[in-house]
Amino acid sequence: MEQEKLSLLGNIKYPRDLRQLSLDQLPEVCDELRQDIVDELSVNPGHLASSLGVVEITVALHYVYDTPNDLIVWDVGHQAYGHKILTGRREQFCTNRKLHGIRPFPTPQESEYDTFICGHASNSISAALGMAVAQKADEKNGRHVVAVIGDGAMSGGLAFEGLNNVSSTRNDMLIILNDNNMSIDRSVGGMKQYLLSLNTNETYNALRFRLSQWLHRKGYLEEERRKGLIRLSNAIKSAISHQQNIFEGLDIRYFGPYDGHNVKELVRILRQVKEMKGPKLLHLHTQKGHGYAPAEEHATIWHAPGKFDVDTGERIIKDTTGQPPKFQKVFGETLLELAQQNPKIVGVTPAMPTGCSLNIMMKAMPDRTFDVGIAEGHAVTFSAGMAKQGLLPFCNIYSAFAQRAYDNIIHDVAILRLNVVICLDRAGLVGEDGPTHHGAFDMAALRPIPNLTICSPMDEHELRHLMYTAQLPDKGPFVIRYPRGSGVCTDWRCPFEEIKPGTGRKLRDGNDIALLTIGPIGNIAKDAIDECERSVAHYDLRFLKPLDEQMLYEIGRKFKKIITVEDGVRNGGMGSAVMEWMNDHGYAPQIIRLGLPDSFVEHGTVQQLREIVGIDKDSIIKTISGL
Repeated sequence: MEQEKLSLLGNIKYPRDLRQLSLDQLPEVCDELRQDIVDELSVNPGHLASSLGVVEITVALHYVYDTPNDLIVWDVGHQAYGHKILTGRREQFCTNRKLHGIRPFPTPQESEYDTFICGHASNSISAALGMAVAQKADEKNGRHVVAVIGDGAMSGGLAFEGLNNVSSTRNDMLIILNDNNMSIDRSVGGMKQYLLSLNTNETYNALRFRLSQWLHRKGYLEEERRKGLIRLSNAIKSAISHQQNIFEGLDIRYFGPYDGHNVKELVRILRQVKEMKGPKLLHLHTQKGHGYAPAEEHATIWHAPGKFDVDTGERIIKDTTGQPPKFQKVFGETLLELAQQNPKIVGVTPAMPTGCSLNIMMKAMPDRTFDVGIAEGHAVTFSAGMAKQGLLPFCNIYSAFAQRAYDNIIHDVAILRLNVVICLDRAGLVGEDGPTHHGAFDMAALRPIPNLTICSPMDEHELRHLMYTAQLPDKGPFVIRYPRGSGVCTDWRCPFEEIKPGTGRKLRDGNDIALLTIGPIGNIAKDAIDECERSVAHYDLRFLKPLDEQMLYEIGRKFKKIITVEDGVRNGGMGSAVMEWMNDHGYAPQIIRLGLPDSFVEHGTVQQLREIVGIDKDSIIKTISGL
């Protein structure tokens, strides 16, 4: 945005500058902040619609609260771009999500204004409660704690666990519920419907607040009496309004719903509730993409639209004619094909039908597809329940988010050896979203679990074959991992073939070195081998569990030098599995393991990150040449 258009925002470097303005100037600040976000993201892609929806909330919070002394805990970090701009990072915002630039989501590692890490969802209430309890132990500092949750995150189980504890733990925190009826796709479930219908009277809240202040000054409102009066008033309000309030039923003072885009009204309300004792929840209705018409009309598409023309709203989409499709599209199309043949197949996703392409089957078979909201653990156990009764769920979860369902995979699927197909989308390095989103740990985490079959296709044909194999009778829990983005096959539609679990394939003969890969990283290894002078045999394991023992016997007998390459952590991953097998069976080759290091990988393009961690083509060539 041109400097002359930033008559107010251009002079705001930190929130203390914002607080020098008058209340009447805040709407203009919001307009400038919203336009600045739109202008920047049109050329430097990121998460647009969510951040546009909380501009007024962001400005009001930093105007009323003494940040960073007061603590604002964000949930669903892709809604915090305005927060970043107002807290000393406007000049650096052009580096957002770029290698060595500012981080894609708030983190205390970057700024004191970022009070907690929030790359996923539903953790703000629990984290803020912990901070509020800590502040209670040192009330002299006078810090306030605010949790901002929403954008679909209230459907996550951790949010409910946090609310339950908030109601029974002494604290004065404020929870702001940013209710936009969305996550990335439309929000689903009973909580969504409940929030849409919830209402309360503003006059009543103001009267109750003034009464509570008077009682407190008179000394009548000590803690137990306060709770009793809150319960009494909640009961009276429920009787008058013929409406139950889940939050007030938990002894959490409820205010709202209010218009989340009226910044002056938000300031008034925040000032009103700021000094109230006890936990409070402020319910705000917002619109995802607010203030930019294309994002308002198509919030799902404009969640992360890529580059676009600000004036026309036209997205700048690369011509992919003749290019291989994304693995996600192949998954979606293939699942529909299989479901048309197998009536037991159902599809499940935690709030990502568009991202994982389950929306393809959802459109054709809405009664056989389920978006369960941001609730990964529930998605797995829900799938297990269906499998127990004879259905065959394909449960698609992003690899990094499946970490939240680890216990469910063990306890509810693996022990009973249920026929659940767990498709781990975005496995491996995902690029600009950084360490909270890299699918780094799935192979190492899942490999020790009994009864699991774990595999990764090298290309789109293999993905189709493995999906077909997974739905054949009595295959048990079947994990298929594949990356974000495109593969290598333009002719991806192929006849289905069964691949026997635990069978790999030799792609190339060689005499000096055996190079073992799993998944699409094998295509990079193949290109590296093509440029080497050494005689390198290439094996595609396909399956991490069970391993192809016959193939490993062949490798162990023939080769003294082995290189393993994987798009996952080295510690405990595929290379470790090969090393353990060789040791257990009396072979002692020299094994070099290439994979992700024992550290969190930063954000950047996938190619940049592969070079940094040493799994790009040149690094593989260098490793081969050095043996």
